Amino acid sequence: MKEFEGKVAVVTGGSGGIGRAAAFAFARKGAKVALADVFIEGGEETALLIKGQGEEAFFMKTDVSNSTEVKALIDKIIETYGRIDYAHNNAGVDGAQADTAEYPEEIWNRVIGINLTGIWLCMKYEIPQMLKQGQGAIVNTASVGGVMALSKISAYIAAKFGVIGITKTAALEYATRGIRVNAICPGWTDTPMTVREAREAGIRLEEFKQMAANFVPVKRMGTPEEMAEAVVWLCSDAASYVTGHALVVDGAITAGWLLG
Repeated sequence: MKEFEGKVAVVTGGSGGIGRAAAFAFARKGAKVALADVFIEGGEETALLIKGQGEEAFFMKTDVSNSTEVKALIDKIIETYGRIDYAHNNAGVDGAQADTAEYPEEIWNRVIGINLTGIWLCMKYEIPQMLKQGQGAIVNTASVGGVMALSKISAYIAAKFGVIGITKTAALEYATRGIRVNAICPGWTDTPMTVREAREAGIRLEEFKQMAANFVPVKRMGTPEEMAEAVVWLCSDAASYVTGHALVVDGAITAGWLLG
């Protein structure tokens, strides 16, 4: 019997990158997976790939910054599978690059809406179901940008610091009620966001990846699969005493190398 057999996991931002890798990891352990994203093609592809491996999954288009759509997603999961055991609240965007005083207000609102309010909305509707069950594990995707500042991405940094704050707050609130709430803080990771950043910077992809890797002490970018393993571990019984923690998975970026 697989470790997560009979369990249900929801993964937002499941169309690619860390979300897709986490969905695969949950499915390999036997969980039924509910996927959400605004990118329909990628989300449906993830679900099909999981079903092609003999596991259960479905995709539902969901804008996590929209409370009506998030509630509809959770209602659909309960209708389909009857429970939610694990939640990886992962959907996010990078936003624009500009000094704080010049940051476009509309992009600020979008980044905060998806990266922070979206996390809160997901927990708002996931937690009541987990309370009914008497247990559950939530992992929110923060960033190394949630534990250290980087210039010109103030909205992203504010949102990711906020994700860690709300994660710790929820962990305190539900510590005696069977729900664990943690976060992962990925460093530079080879995801579709990397491809987009390279295109916007007008730099060849491989050159961009090498530039990013040069900032990492281990001299390479992380993989989505490495981040997914951290997510699944935090949801597993092996992490039963871990809650309110922001797990940094960054190749030692935050160990002080950038400052030294």
